[in-house]
Amino acid sequence: MNTHTANGHDSQLSFWRRVREYAVPPSMIETATARRLAGDWAGACAAANVDIEFRLRDVVRDHGHQLADRVRGDLRRLAPDLLRWHLPRTAPDGLLRPGLTMALARYPGERPVSLVVRTPPAWAAYGQHVSLALWDGYDDGGPPHPHPHPSRRFRYDLHRHLWDADRSEELAARAGSGPPGSPESTEFGAPEPRCAVDRWAAEAELLLHAEGLPAGPVVVRLGRRRRLLLRPGEPVAEAAGNVRALPLLPDAATWVPPDLALLRSGAIDPDRLHPLVAAALAPGHQTRRTLQPPAAQRLVECRGARHRIAVVNGVLTPIDHDPAQLRREELLAALSGTPLPCLRAVDQAHRDPTELVGVRERLDHGDTAGALAAVEDLLGPQAVLRPGPLRDELAAAAQRRIAYGLYRAGLTDLGPGGFPFRRRPCLHSSHRYTSAHCGPRCRPRCNPRTGTR
Repeated sequence: MNTHTANGHDSQLSFWRRVREYAVPPSMIETATARRLAGDWAGACAAANVDIEFRLRDVVRDHGHQLADRVRGDLRRLAPDLLRWHLPRTAPDGLLRPGLTMALARYPGERPVSLVVRTPPAWAAYGQHVSLALWDGYDDGGPPHPHPHPSRRFRYDLHRHLWDADRSEELAARAGSGPPGSPESTEFGAPEPRCAVDRWAAEAELLLHAEGLPAGPVVVRLGRRRRLLLRPGEPVAEAAGNVRALPLLPDAATWVPPDLALLRSGAIDPDRLHPLVAAALAPGHQTRRTLQPPAAQRLVECRGARHRIAVVNGVLTPIDHDPAQLRREELLAALSGTPLPCLRAVDQAHRDPTELVGVRERLDHGDTAGALAAVEDLLGPQAVLRPGPLRDELAAAAQRRIAYGLYRAGLTDLGPGGFPFRRRPCLHSSHRYTSAHCGPRCRPRCNPRTGTR
């Protein structure tokens, strides 16, 4: 394997290891699992930040009891935390890919209906919430979505083991091995550890059967501009011409799951995987619960001595200074004097602590409870935040919550193509305009949906 491929593989492993650490916290998995096992599928969805955009009684009214019973059965088998675990994500932050509609189950009939999961557009991605809806080709009554039609790349109806708790053990058989030296992976320059080439033929048969098509060619997507043509009994070849009319092999069938790659490389232990994923990929492994130790005292070099700061009576406080001295030093600092190093360390913890990276990751991935718990462990439950990056991050999370509420309520004005007029700032460094307003100067270089290049 060449250096470029090795570095790319290591980067992928690092990316997914960080996603597995923050994206679906253990507390979410435990709560959602407990509610699901108790028969409370709606409570399980709420615990996993999955919003329901329909009511079963409306399904009975619009589609009849038979379809409603099938939908109810799928909802009872749904493990929303497992679904979140397997949803597609984007680099570099590992957030959910925005603006997608993915089919979980299809119900044929005179008026075909699909149970779909949707990710909101990037500007409304508060807490990484997703929603469940029923799609019959018309407006489903939910919030306006930039891409309401189910995606061809992400066919979870063909991979129920990615969300169905009763079929999660199928992951091991359908994961693929991607053995080094496979003719397809070496001849076409595909990343050897990532391509599930040994599963392509079988998965192509499943796809054609689900679509009611005879044996024929299937397109395999390897990146934005790379397409292979998979024909029964023939070597894999580069696709030529327009192949959009041909069936597309879903991403879940194209690539080896990242959890399998993480386990093989030793980058992650089975204990850090979702329990259903660990049971499938590491059968017989006994999960060990590790309790987090309480926050320890921190040491600060203060005027030639090592002093301690810790949470006392609910507030982060210097321990080795008496209250009278602290009041004098705080008054001196208020008068533009230089405060004690212990007080500077406390102030730094309130404004821009080293733990800010972890807090930001938790907020970005929707683990608000975990982020607040980390702040309380750091500063104490009675602390009052001071102006600085930490308070700015918490305020930005609150603003994202408002934007998501407006999106769900349908109170945002959408521009051409279903994109909102009021957008997050464009990340292109040459200007400060938002990507919805900077016109030709930005659109050739930035994604008009996310504002990123």
